[in-house]
Parts: sequence; structure tokens; C-alpha cells
Amino acid sequence: MVLLAHEKKKWQIREESMAPTRLLVFILGAAMAPLLFVPADAAGQVGVDYGRVANDLPDPATVAQLLKQSGITTVRIYDADEVVLRSLANTGIKVTVMVPNEILADVAGNPSHALDWVRSKVAAFLPATQINGVAVGNEVFKSRPDLNPQLVPAMANVQAALAQLGLAGAVKVTTPIAFDAVVNSFPPSDGRFQDDIAQSVMTPLLGFLQRTGSHLTLNIYPFFAYAAPSSTINLDYALGNPNPGVTDPNTKLVYPTLLDAQLDAAYYATEKLGFSAVQWRTSLTESGWPSGGRWGNSLEAGGVLRSGAASIANAQAYNNNLINRILSGKTGTPRHPDADLDVYIFALFNENLKGSGPDDIERHFGLFYPNMQKVYEFDFHGGAPPPPPPAPPGAESWCVASAAAGDDRLQAALDYACSHGADCSGIQPGAVCFEPNTLLAHASYAVNSYYQNMGRASGTCDFSGAAHVVFQEPDEICDPNASWCVANAAVGDDRLQAALDYACGHGADCSPIQPGGKCFEPNTMVAHASYAVNSYYQRNHRASGTCDFSGAASVVFKAPKIGNCVLPWKAWIQETTSMSEGSYAAI
Repeated sequence: MVLLAHEKKKWQIREESMAPTRLLVFILGAAMAPLLFVPADAAGQVGVDYGRVANDLPDPATVAQLLKQSGITTVRIYDADEVVLRSLANTGIKVTVMVPNEILADVAGNPSHALDWVRSKVAAFLPATQINGVAVGNEVFKSRPDLNPQLVPAMANVQAALAQLGLAGAVKVTTPIAFDAVVNSFPPSDGRFQDDIAQSVMTPLLGFLQRTGSHLTLNIYPFFAYAAPSSTINLDYALGNPNPGVTDPNTKLVYPTLLDAQLDAAYYATEKLGFSAVQWRTSLTESGWPSGGRWGNSLEAGGVLRSGAASIANAQAYNNNLINRILSGKTGTPRHPDADLDVYIFALFNENLKGSGPDDIERHFGLFYPNMQKVYEFDFHGGAPPPPPPAPPGAESWCVASAAAGDDRLQAALDYACSHGADCSGIQPGAVCFEPNTLLAHASYAVNSYYQNMGRASGTCDFSGAAHVVFQEPDEICDPNASWCVANAAVGDDRLQAALDYACGHGADCSPIQPGGKCFEPNTMVAHASYAVNSYYQRNHRASGTCDFSGAASVVFKAPKIGNCVLPWKAWIQETTSMSEGSYAAI
């Protein structure tokens, strides 16, 4: 007997939704576009972006071994760090280095400066370290538009320096292009470059790439188009799962994925300047999906994410779909079926110094945690991800549904789990874990309940490939015995004040946040609002819908801490729980 009848959503794919007003590509740290230089007849290749904006990452020598063990054969770094480059020596791993924006003007105006840089940052490490590309600048059009006039001259000086040292054939020069340089991105056939860069910068830049045999490099994140709160883009379309596709009304071409549509928008933009996309190999130098986080500065509406957008399951689906697509030779698009494409997955690690807090999605793009444990399963050899290794003796583990499985398999997994011993009462309407009311969230709850009830035995988290084991506690699985309501700083003080006032006026115990109270400090709007909305949520027995406040708050399943004030989770029984207990991540 099926205990939970989950109504499947009939997704409506609206073509106009493909062009949200702000298709913004994250600048994640000092991002740059690497190049992967391979013979023209080679199959597409997949690498990773090795960022280091963190204070808890393994040393570069250890990372080099991790790359080899994982089958990752090409990386990009965000500088030309000597320690990293020497660690990659004699590993067979190809690497791209970067000329940072800070010195771009000097490189453009002084050929000898360019020569010195190439000699010390590239030639000095060859041939032991296989440097095969130099990216000049970092999304200059977006992050440093004042440098636009110097961009192509800087690239030309680096190219000339490589030629002078006899390296121009092996090391290619390009620059990253953030996708928001393309306007009118849907329908793809309307794609064109921004007016202020089209003729003045893009035309000479594309001419340079054509003359030197270099790559067109693009940073594209379908996640940001999907995750905007105003977006109605279909999740399967964004992840690259099976879906009906979206048709360009001008060309009648059908786009199976959002990434295909974005790539073709860029290709059409180059054609409008008189160039053909098949004249060069394209590198998708940054693309990825965050496995966690609740907000990000590159999104509209104050950075608030569309509900459920950032999750382990979605990140696994997007990145594995992209990896498998390229390694299986499917590098073309509807406009250019024979186009070549290489891809770099952003990023190698979760980086704890990115963004502005633990809930910032910038910190959750990694394939690995800093301890080198996978965030989820992936495979750089192609094919389906291998089964996860058994948990170390005594280690905790959880079972999480995979978005890549699609709705039918998720529903089957949910039905089986609920009818074979899982306790699915927590995801019934009105129950503590009914929200978020999505098939993926409910399936994760059900399969994890089944897995735990079966003693986490081998094979009890498979569900014909619809679920997988993780060894870090996932944010997306609701614990019916513990949840909290926290305010969202991104909505602004006015909405936070309204939420606080409502909560305090409708049953919340707000005495601890009065002057002199246990939780008066920190004396900030978001801290006081979090205490108030959580008190209201707990006193209403964590009922569905009691932690919304018109989007000013949301439920979390890990205990939050605000300064020295720990938010209680059984407020209706004991709201005066000690405010100094516990050790939790700070909001």
C-alpha cells in the first residue's frame, strides 16, 4: 500500500522564462577562463577548476595525488602559484594559468613586462609541468570594464612573448567571457553581444582567436538562470535530465537543455559579428551547480534562491550529466551539431572563505569537501557514477534521492520506501517535513528513513539508481525531531521588522531579545528576527507554513547559533534552554 500519494507536477516550460532580466554568472573568487588545448579531432575533455579561497584545504602535493586518483587530467588555477605548479610537475596533468586583472594594464602597455611574466610563470615550469594555456584577465567585461581597451593588446603581448620563447604552438592565449556579455539570450537565435563591447572589443578579440588558433572560452552557469526566484524554468531542463525541450520560435530548433540554449545564444552572437563558431574549439571554462546554501549575491531579488535550487541531488545531477555528455562525444548544439566543446567543472573543493557566510552558495560548489571526501558521487571516466564505497566502521551515513533519476523513478522509490518500513508520516500534508513540498525532498526523506530503519545495510540505498549514500549530513533531509526557523538577511530590514513584529505579536516569547535579555546581543535586526520567528515556529509545533513570513524566513535542519545565543528547538516545552550550550555553525 502506498502511504503517500504525491501529485506529480506538470511543468510548464515558458519560452520567455529563458531570459530572466539578470542572467548573471558568478565571479567565484578570482575566476578566470582556462583553456584545454588538444588536437582539433580530439574528443571533448573534462577538467576541474582548482580554486583556493579557503584556509582548510589540503596542501597542493596532496591535491595533485587526489586529482590523479580521481581520473582528473586537466585543471585550471586562478594564478600562477609556484608551489601549485611544482606540485603538478611530472603528473601528466595539464594546467592553465592566469594573468590577473591587477597587472593586465601593465602587460598591455609594456611588451617586456609580458615577456618577464611568461618567462617566470610559464617557461620556468615547462616541460615538467604541462602548462598548456594562459588566460589573460578575469571576465574583464564584467568585473573590470575599465580595462576593456587594454584586453586585446595584453593578449597580443602575451602571445608575442610565447612566440619569442618558442612556446606559441604549445601554449595558447585567450580570455574568459562571462555569459552576461550576451544579451537577448532567448530565443538563442536573438543572441548578441552587449552594444558597448560588440564592435570595440569582441570583434578584435574574435579576430585574435581566429588568427592564433586559440579557443573561445565561456563561463556559463544554468543554475543562476534557474535559481532566480522569478524563474519558471523547468528543473529537468536546467539539470540536463530528460524533458520535452524548448523550441526557438525563429529557427524551430528544439533545445534539450538550458546549457544548449545558452551556448547557441553565444554562438549566434559571434555570427552577428561575422565569425563562425566552428572556426575554433570552445571551452566551457566554468560551469557547475552548488550543493547547498540559501542565497547568493549574483541573484536577483536580494540574492534569495528559488526554493530547493541548491542541493546535493541537483549538483550531482547537473555535473554528472555534463561530464557524461562531453565524454560520450555529445559536444554539439542544435545550431552547431559538430561543434567541439571542452568543459571545466567548478569547482574542486568547497571553499570556506568565499562569499559572506556559511549559507552563501559560493561556498558550496565543490566536488570535494576540504577533507577530500566527495560531496556526492561522480566519475571522470564517463558512464554512471560508481556505487559509493562502504562507510568506515562506525561512520554515520545518509541516503539521498538523486534528481537525475527523474520524477517517475523518484516516485517509485518513494512509494517503495513508504510501503516497506519507512516512516513517511513526517511528509504528510501539515506535518513537520511536508515542506518543501517537492517530489525530490519527499523522496529523500522516505528513502533515508528506509535506509536508516534497515540499519544502513549494503544495498538498501539504491532504489534502481534513484538514490545514493552520502557521508556528510545532507541539508536537504528534514529531521522531524529537530528544525528551526531563521530569518533571511537578504530580504532587508523592513521585511525582517515586519516578521519580528508579527511573531512577537502572535505568541512568540520575545523577552530574551529585550535589552538585558539573554539574547539581546548581538543587537542586530536579523538576529532578533531569527529569535522571534523561531519562537513563533516552535510554539506552533513547527507546523507547515509557520516559518514563511512572506519569504523573510526559512526552515533549517541544523541548529543555528546567533552570537552566543542558541535557538531552542522545543520552545513550547523549554524556551529558556541555556543559551551557551552547543557548538553550531554561526548564522
